[in-house]
Amino acid sequence: MLMKTFRRNRWGYRFFGIASCTLILLLLSIIPLQLAIASYQAPHPEAILTLGGGIDREKFTAQFAQTHPSLEIWVSTGTKPVKARTIFRNAGIPDTRVHLDRRAIDTVTNFTSLVADFKSQDIQHIYLITSDFHMPRAKAIATVVLGSWGIAFTPISIPSNYPPESWLRILRDTGRALFWVITGHTGASLKPER
Repeated sequence: MLMKTFRRNRWGYRFFGIASCTLILLLLSIIPLQLAIASYQAPHPEAILTLGGGIDREKFTAQFAQTHPSLEIWVSTGTKPVKARTIFRNAGIPDTRVHLDRRAIDTVTNFTSLVADFKSQDIQHIYLITSDFHMPRAKAIATVVLGSWGIAFTPISIPSNYPPESWLRILRDTGRALFWVITGHTGASLKPER
């Protein structure tokens, strides 16, 4: 009797594991298709997203935005709003073009907190601006989060003197992004306090 129960449970665990892996693989295979469709429908970026993490990113974005005057700008949890507004105003960029979003607490939530806003404004393609050392992780997360909503991105790296982030951080946050796609939760509340 005990052996039959064990075999039945083991088969149930296998089925659950196979079903979970199939769902994840299906989701992952749909993302490249959605990115390709978004890129085809909107071959040129329609907005700018800058990930917070240093005043250099806002300064670079202000200069970049001068050459793209029709694009609105989103800065996700960057420099304090007063300082950020000053940077953009000094570059001649009106406040109406700049959206300072303070909801994100990390790189994954930079994307998850804004993706619905982009979709509600029918934005299908964005410029993604961040530092060069941070770009591999940002691209991996953007591929999962933005791609799952059919939003393409064009990365723009800002040169820095920092070494690239570890593959462990990239894999961890890509996993968190996938977890968000499946559950709607980023797992940010599970991160240890610094």
